[in-house]
Amino acid sequence: MVRISVRIDDALYERLNRRATGADLSFSTFVRSVLEQAADPGGRYIYSSQDEILATCIQILSIVATATGQQSPKALEQAKADAREMLLKRGLLGRDGVR
Repeated sequence: MVRISVRIDDALYERLNRRATGADLSFSTFVRSVLEQAADPGGRYIYSSQDEILATCIQILSIVATATGQQSPKALEQAKADAREMLLKRGLLGRDGVR
């Protein structure tokens, strides 16, 4: 097995570590899985292969949020707060609410 060493800044380390923790993985296991995705043997490019799925999800969530907001603005605000908390726990948002 080959060993590699990479230097990253503190902010990137913290973001990666939050993602690893959110996935219940060690930091090394998480980074190894990211590298495996980047070198996908099927030629899938990790930065664009999920764009269509992401775009569809965003459209669906926008429709649901609009309909919910029209019916019950209070329910929409609670759903947004719950979603933010889940994203924070999984390391998908920084503590300032930004990815």
